[in-house]
Amino acid sequence: MVTTGTVRPWVPLAGQSHRLALEVLLHGPLSRAELARRTDLSAGSLTRLTKPLVEAGLLVEAGPGAGDLRPGRPSQPLDIVPDAHHFVGVKVTGDTVHGVVTTLRADVVGSGRRPLDARTPHEVADVVADLVNELADQVPNVTAVGVSLGGHVLPDGTVQRAPFLGWTDVPLTRLLQERTQRPVVAANDVIALTEATHWFGEGRGHAQFALVTVGAGVGLGVVAHDRLLNGPNAGLGLLGHHSLDPLGPLCPVGHRGCATAMLTTGSIRRQVAAVRGDLPTYDEVLDLAESGDELARRVVDDAGRALGRLVAVVTNVALPEVVVLGGEGARLAVVARTALDGGLAGDLDPLAEPPALAVQAAGFDAWARGAAVIAIQTYVLGR
Repeated sequence: MVTTGTVRPWVPLAGQSHRLALEVLLHGPLSRAELARRTDLSAGSLTRLTKPLVEAGLLVEAGPGAGDLRPGRPSQPLDIVPDAHHFVGVKVTGDTVHGVVTTLRADVVGSGRRPLDARTPHEVADVVADLVNELADQVPNVTAVGVSLGGHVLPDGTVQRAPFLGWTDVPLTRLLQERTQRPVVAANDVIALTEATHWFGEGRGHAQFALVTVGAGVGLGVVAHDRLLNGPNAGLGLLGHHSLDPLGPLCPVGHRGCATAMLTTGSIRRQVAAVRGDLPTYDEVLDLAESGDELARRVVDDAGRALGRLVAVVTNVALPEVVVLGGEGARLAVVARTALDGGLAGDLDPLAEPPALAVQAAGFDAWARGAAVIAIQTYVLGR
């Protein structure tokens, strides 16, 4: 049901205030001296800027000495109040809407999901709004909503292309703001997950890292010099048809052994089903491989080797300190780790130092949390 009215005011932080809040959010608690050093502000300017943030309840004075290891009189450090704001994050797939509600530090405090019986923009917006309202009822307040999906999303929240939903030029944020009466931001799902990894995940503290996702599709996010690499082609899934195995299976558009053919959960399931006769779930395929099933082991190891080769390509081009493997299919990196390492080593220069590898927990809640982080960033950075 569509409601009427005006979206509630959303007042992002601006200028030096958001710089201060961001430092404390990502690195707090911080002493005032350390915070002044990080932001290059004088003591007077710091006091003037932090006072309204403390009065508003966004910042709080932590216990004496927390976050300050210098000798001398303990200071009164500043920290964020995580529960001062809550954010709902929603990930839309081709058949399900997954949602979480988080604190300002992206800690998940509630989750839910809804099936999609239809894919028209208005029907999907109705389902998303229903889930958002349910999650919002679990916390005292919701500052904003973030939504992510596989596709190309323009800065104004228009979904220019979403192949899993069959959408073209859908004004998603407008549809959702009309229904939820809340500020809404939308983003490509891989971009959102990369930002969550950057601020609150395995990429935190690394100026350069790459996120490779495997699931229904294959995605890549790169952070260089502590900033997300973005552009007009982000969200088009350009890595999905990179060739990895000239003898591999065909993808839906006829490419043999590309990333989509080798790594997506659907392709891995279909390769096993072609011999077994039944269609196991993705986790069942991985379970069979772990238990020693010869067919499943071969398919999974072929995929793992291909994933290693893809990581090598990313490493050779982006020069990351860490490569994070995520997405709902990320468990592949654990079950096929030996094959992955072999594929990676085979395509790196012998003198090249391989990147550190980190594997995120698989599941759609991670995607939804990424959408919430996009909303958090919009609030804190004033975008």
